[in-house]
Amino acid sequence: MPRKTLTCLVALALTLPAQGADAPDAQDTPEGLRLSLPAEALLDTRPFEREAVAEETLSLEEAVARALENNRGLRAERLQTAIQGTFEAQERAVFDPELFAELEISRDQSVRQLEQIGETDTVTTTRRFGEAGITQALPTGTDLTVSLRSSRASSSRVDTPQFTTRAGLSLTQALLRGGRIESNLVRLRQASLDVEASEYEVRGFVEQLITDVEGRYWDLVLADAQIAIFEEALAVARAQLDQTERRIRAGDRPETEAVSARAEVALRRQGLIDARADRARAQDALARLLQADNGGLWDTRLEARSEPELERYALEPLDAYVALARDHRADLNETRLRVQRNQLEVVRTRNGLLPRLDFFVTLGQSGYADSFSRTWRDRQGDGYDLAAGLRFEMPIGNRAAEAEHTRARLTRQQIQETLANLEQLAIEDVRATWFDAARVREQIQAQKETVELQEELLRVEQTRFRVGAGTALAVAQAQRDLLESRLNLTETVVRFRQLSTELLNASGTLLLHRGIDAPGAERVEIRL
Repeated sequence: MPRKTLTCLVALALTLPAQGADAPDAQDTPEGLRLSLPAEALLDTRPFEREAVAEETLSLEEAVARALENNRGLRAERLQTAIQGTFEAQERAVFDPELFAELEISRDQSVRQLEQIGETDTVTTTRRFGEAGITQALPTGTDLTVSLRSSRASSSRVDTPQFTTRAGLSLTQALLRGGRIESNLVRLRQASLDVEASEYEVRGFVEQLITDVEGRYWDLVLADAQIAIFEEALAVARAQLDQTERRIRAGDRPETEAVSARAEVALRRQGLIDARADRARAQDALARLLQADNGGLWDTRLEARSEPELERYALEPLDAYVALARDHRADLNETRLRVQRNQLEVVRTRNGLLPRLDFFVTLGQSGYADSFSRTWRDRQGDGYDLAAGLRFEMPIGNRAAEAEHTRARLTRQQIQETLANLEQLAIEDVRATWFDAARVREQIQAQKETVELQEELLRVEQTRFRVGAGTALAVAQAQRDLLESRLNLTETVVRFRQLSTELLNASGTLLLHRGIDAPGAERVEIRL
């Protein structure tokens, strides 16, 4: 597959005579000009380009989609939301009804001394007891219990066993501590806020993941462009060396001219080796973000086919990005949820300052008979029980509750300060990124003009060399300057594209611009 280059942005017009690009034989080189370099120093070896098992061409959109599907870090982050959801379910279960049952069998034997008749009396009593019911705690601070109890008692002194059945209702209502719905629902609301906060945390992770994927993708594009530039520069340097040595053999140039030409070939080859090493690192960095479970991308050659397309990415005014960051940054919204959670903690601990005063009432009806069924039908010896009252509890000094409430208020103040500081840091981040993007975009046009001027200067030096007025050293210096300006332009173009993504990430709108739907897109308003 052909390498993607940025020739549409950095066109190079190098015109050289149509001559061979191979290095001259050693026997044709003047003896005094031979360098102490190995023969393979002029060969185009590729130490960083192993033979790939497969080759795959990716657009930027395809790379992002694959990362969202395969990235292991994102999978782990998504599990955190599910884990937080279990805490919410656990707090909701506090108000679920609960069944209870109890079964008991007991036997006791007592011996009494009957002094009047001088004998002992042994009494054996067997008791079987069972109870079942349902109890529930309500957010209003009310505890309800409905139960059914039955017992069977038999004694060695009575021939007929006695059965007792009781159906009862118990109600306890908190009047002070625990008597307000908002304080009783604090734990549940906090768990719900934790789930929502985890969604914002995942959103922030996804935005950073996309920023990293796009950044590594453009690093790969840059590396391919640099390789193409160095390969072209190496071919030009070899052609210049070939022309110089033929001019030396013809007697038109001094023998010292070949030294600078050979040095230029060696420098271009060094640059090409470094560029290929950079590409290998860039591909591995991108492959790690896109890897599936099988890890098959390590030995796959990735080819990037997307172009920067600078005209699609204009900079909006700085104030617009700052305003968007205040509303949409995931870390700010997550911290706002933490502030709200701590405000709920103040509500809970304020409730703990109150004394405990509960009103309770218990009502039951009992039946007594010589069989279980008759306790319901005949209800011989019907009975009932009724109890009502107040229960008061107050720790002396109440220091533990006071300390807990004070800690909650200080923690709320601390996290509010943290939020204010985080907003300032977010604004600074947006402004710094915007300034960098604006500076880099302005440099692109200036660097394009520099490339054009360096191309013209190289043509002048080549013309002067052909007519004998210039030197190979001047040509080599012009080639070097042109190469550097082309590399700078390529790096600037790619860097602006990366900064455009970083600016959208800093403003919290990257997912919106990429058309990716994820929880946590709305601004969080702090409320009780």
